[in-house]
Amino acid sequence: MLHIDDFEAYCFDLDGTIYVGNQLLPGVKETIDIIRRNHKKILFITNAPTHTREDCHQLLCSLGVSAELDEVITASSLSATYFLENFPHAIIYIVGERAIKQEFTRNSLNITEDPLEATHVLVGLDRSFTYEKLNSAMNAIRNGAQLIVTNPDPSCPVPGGYMADTLAIAKAIEVASDKSIDQVIGKPSSYYANKIREKLSTSSDKCLIVGDRLETDIMMGKTNNIQTCLVLTGVSSKKDIERTNITPDYIIEDLKELFSDTRNPS
Repeated sequence: MLHIDDFEAYCFDLDGTIYVGNQLLPGVKETIDIIRRNHKKILFITNAPTHTREDCHQLLCSLGVSAELDEVITASSLSATYFLENFPHAIIYIVGERAIKQEFTRNSLNITEDPLEATHVLVGLDRSFTYEKLNSAMNAIRNGAQLIVTNPDPSCPVPGGYMADTLAIAKAIEVASDKSIDQVIGKPSSYYANKIREKLSTSSDKCLIVGDRLETDIMMGKTNNIQTCLVLTGVSSKKDIERTNITPDYIIEDLKELFSDTRNPS
């Protein structure tokens, strides 16, 4: 059984772990309240590039989940941080939605609508993706721009099923441009894991990542020496563990089980 004092910090994915769409998943509020009462650290870590930190914070609060803005990391906000730290003078052509552009504008990063002047193409989920955007991104990359991707998710859970996510779009651009993706910023990257450790000021062995996707949430923990808990309310199932050979430290049906009847799969 997992005890609250086993860890100093708990990191929760959002889509498929805390909520699906605008629907709170079972046990979430009670679990977060337990962690708060025991004065543990919390981060909400999402690969969703279509939301700003403020969007996620507002949704959490509207669902009755105790959260602070500074406890939220999104793929869009982390992408802005990545460029600020590594390419502050980049000229960026964005394939993505409002959240990415808003985060980049807020951080005074250089965005262009002309693909031929771009030094980098940043690809996130874009629900209005068109053939014209595909061509523009392709031409930017064939002209020498680097291809950066906000997150590697091929799909994401929504009420009633799934929708195509960032990687589906990024792969189309990759194929058209005949150039491999240069960098993926979101989970399971070491860059994301390092930012979690920085924000928490906690060693890896004192942190638990709770998420619904083996290839991102759980893999990030496995490759960065952070313990993980797979929750079966989202994308991945127990059968997927054998298929992917990605084994979490704990498996739970939903967050009601996090501090009771939590079993090590081994």
